[in-house]
Parts: sequence; C-alpha cells; structure tokens
Amino acid sequence: MNGLSFSELCGLFCCPPFPSRIAAKLAFLPPEPSYKLNADESGSKFSIEFNDKAEWQYSDREKDNIEVFYTRTSRGNRIACMYVRCSASSRFTILFSHGNAVDLGQMSSFYVGLGSRINCNIFSYDYSGYGPSNGKPSEKNLYADIEAAWQCLRTRYGISPENIILYGQSIGTVPTVDLASKYEVGAVILHSPLMSGMRVAFPNTRRTWFFDAFPSIDKVPSVQSPVLVIHGTEDEVIDFSHGLAIYDKCPRAVEPLWVEGAGHNDVELFNQYLDRLKQFVTVELVN
Repeated sequence: MNGLSFSELCGLFCCPPFPSRIAAKLAFLPPEPSYKLNADESGSKFSIEFNDKAEWQYSDREKDNIEVFYTRTSRGNRIACMYVRCSASSRFTILFSHGNAVDLGQMSSFYVGLGSRINCNIFSYDYSGYGPSNGKPSEKNLYADIEAAWQCLRTRYGISPENIILYGQSIGTVPTVDLASKYEVGAVILHSPLMSGMRVAFPNTRRTWFFDAFPSIDKVPSVQSPVLVIHGTEDEVIDFSHGLAIYDKCPRAVEPLWVEGAGHNDVELFNQYLDRLKQFVTVELVN
C-alpha cells in the first residue's frame, strides 16, 4: 500500500469522511484482466479463456473441472464466479476471497493445486471492477459481492453452511470476516488479515473512527465458527501485529500459523502453509 500525499493527509484531519476513500484507494488495485468468459449460443453457459497473464499451469483436463458463470449482486453489479471441482470425495468447499491486484484467471492454477492437496473444492469470485466483473471496487461492493457468492454456493450447488470454509486473503479477509460475523460456517481462514483501513495507513491508530474503512477488528468477536489465522512475521504490507490482534479477538480461534520470515505474498511457498491447512481441514475439523 502506498503512502498518502500531503493533500490527502490534510483531508484526513480537516474532512473526516475522506479516510474511507483514502483507504479504498490504497486497497483496490484491479489488474488488467487475465481471462474472459465466453457465452455459448444459448447465452446461458460460459467457458473460460485465459490469456498469458493468467499463467495457467495445467491441461484442458483440469480446465474441464472449472465451471464459470455470472451472478448479480444486491447492488446491481454482475460478478464473475468460478467453481473448481478438485475432488469427488471432498466434504468441504472453500469460498475463497482472493487478495489484491489479482483476478480469478491468475488464481485458477493456485486453486486447482490447493484444492487437490487439501481435498476441498473451491468456489471463488471476482470483486466488482476485477476481471470481467462490472462496477467499481468499494467497501460496500465487497460485502455485496461475497453475499452474492455465498447465495450461489448455497442455492446453485446446495452446499450446507457446515460444509463451507470461508477463506480470505489480505483484502479478501474484509468481506470474509463480514460474512462470517453473520453466518456460522464450517470454518474460517484469515490469511494476512487487516484490523482496519486506518490501522494499515496509520499504524499508530488505536481505535476505530466512525469514518474508518474495513473495520474487521470490530467484527471478529461476532464470528462463531473456528478461525485459523495465518500471517507472515515479516509482512511488509499488513504488519504482523494485525494478525496477532485479529487472533486475540476471535472467540473460537484455533492454533494460528505464524510463518517466520514470510512477507505478504510468499506465505504459500513455505512448507508449513500446506501442512497447517491439511491438519486443520482433514483432522481438526473432522474430529
């Protein structure tokens, strides 16, 4: 996240409503789309077409296990959704809210690899303004986007809440915490979570101001599902202290994963990452 300009700092203290806009500017960086959805002749079924930015690592056989479609949010935006069937025997489906500056095309290979390794199917979506999803990224749209994805998972696929794991990464932890504070689910995974927008932009912030954005720290006490918090100790974007604070506020937190030496974008490269997820999904949640 970038620093703030002098005018933005002035706006922060002179015109309190500005910070949420500042936080949004810092948080949302939609990339150039790495894929598109092509409709069939009927216009009701879609297939995914990756471009080079997606860096798709698998064959067409794996692509056949990916179902894509659009759904409409309560705020009127049409967002792209992706269901990755990784295992016929999986009990859990992960509702994955991805991080910043990526879209579903760039995440698709990761989803295939992750789901097959921890025996979970994965459902994900692109935020308003990301990939081919229309609208603009905003805090309110984030909450509407995940709610629409949740409703698709429940109605289109008939998956029960106890078999859904909400997984949020970085900015994706914001809608994940919001949804988890409303519905009890099988589990929640918060990967590099942030306390709030102001606390990221101004690390010395000690309270939640009325104009703050993304106040996850105030919502996590309402999460009644088991929560696994993952954070790198050398995170240069969202300081490690955010993960610690979120963990402390979770009523049903399980043993966290603090990845020694990991930054913001490389936690998945450490062996502990997959080991901890496997333990959580295949042992702790089953027993």
